[in-house]
Amino acid sequence: MTVRKAWIVVIAAGSAGLAFVMVLVVGVYLVAGNLAAGIGGKSVGLAKGAVPAAYQALVQKWGNLCDAINPALLAAQLYQESGFNPKAQSHAAAQGIAQFIPGTWATHGLDGDGDGDRDVWDPNDAIPSAASYDCSLAKYVKDVPGDPTANMLASYNAGAYAVIKYGGVPPYKETQNYVKTITTLSESFAAPTSRVDPSEQAAGAIAYAQKKLGTLYLWGGTGTAEQGGRFDCSGLTQAAYKSVGITLPRVANDQYNAGPHPSRDELLPGDLVFFSDDLTNSRAIRHVGIYVGGGYMIDAPRTGAVIRFDPIDTPDYFGATRVTEDGAKALPTTV
Repeated sequence: MTVRKAWIVVIAAGSAGLAFVMVLVVGVYLVAGNLAAGIGGKSVGLAKGAVPAAYQALVQKWGNLCDAINPALLAAQLYQESGFNPKAQSHAAAQGIAQFIPGTWATHGLDGDGDGDRDVWDPNDAIPSAASYDCSLAKYVKDVPGDPTANMLASYNAGAYAVIKYGGVPPYKETQNYVKTITTLSESFAAPTSRVDPSEQAAGAIAYAQKKLGTLYLWGGTGTAEQGGRFDCSGLTQAAYKSVGITLPRVANDQYNAGPHPSRDELLPGDLVFFSDDLTNSRAIRHVGIYVGGGYMIDAPRTGAVIRFDPIDTPDYFGATRVTEDGAKALPTTV
């Protein structure tokens, strides 16, 4: 019996099928539950494709400028600020991939590529400047007790004076949230150094998706009554995780940043699996499904097809994300 047919038999068994999936998920928890991920100091590498290839070398190099930052943290800041868009401009006049306001750029902008100018719109200048600015803030608060990286991030948000005044991260909700957001989000950009913890919500997300098997695909579908309960690929994954209390972004390339990234041989049921025509850039991801084991996923493939089981081992397989509640909360609402 093929894996595909085996899964069909499981689903046909109704509640027995769900029980099988629950046992499968619980089983892999027992195997992997005590294996935690970590990112540490200068050894931090970037997860595959998480940073667009055009900027990866810059982020890796400048993310090691001082002890208070690392490449994954710098990547998290750039993603949070602009979604790696070098043409981004905010209503507050923040500009470029690192979202410098003109006054800060005038003081801290660098000629990172040595071409004779300091261009806020050029990532070759803006990314080194962002790292340099972080390190400058870290120097301002180097004598403050507590974690140097947290104090640097708090200085970025609230100013170095506030960090010095309060002897660490100040008691401002916005600042505390910013520190947590960036440090959590950095875990999505770091290449795991060991297996990552399984998702506690995985079984529920799979169970939700199973109930939608056979539902006709709808471009832009999020499962509303007006849409006849139909989904596109990221609409299905979003709804599956919403059913277990985790709010994911609407589109697949942002869902990729909702947690750390297990390797292909470390996949567990409930992981999101992604596909792209550009395997060097997570911003180019165009499809997502929910891994169920045995090399298969549940996904909403395309117009004219139904939600079904599909193999994941195709040439356009990009990678996977183990969704975490904190990781999803850390994602910006718009990038």
